[in-house]
Amino acid sequence: MIELALRHSSPQNGPALTRDAAETFLVQLKGWTLDADAKEIRKTFAFKDYYHTMAFVNAVAWIAHGEDHHPDLAVGYNKVTVVFSTHSVSGLSENDFIGAAKIDALGAS
Repeated sequence: MIELALRHSSPQNGPALTRDAAETFLVQLKGWTLDADAKEIRKTFAFKDYYHTMAFVNAVAWIAHGEDHHPDLAVGYNKVTVVFSTHSVSGLSENDFIGAAKIDALGAS
């Protein structure tokens, strides 16, 4: 995970990652899951209250802006589900795993 977290996103074109390639990246992350079509990864983070939830959302927004790679977020009172996929390749790219690793580096549960 540390190696991925130190990398930076780059413009992506061409084919999406294969399931095998996605699974190779996925083992470097903690708690993220790959969907059945291998087109997105997701993780739900839990917090003790709304304040901590929103602080996490803002930290994710800061990371996404810096990387120019933006996940979908589903926000509730005490949880956030983060979903990564790369629209330009209609599936997963290395950028999705870089973003996931950077979010994990925040230390949220």
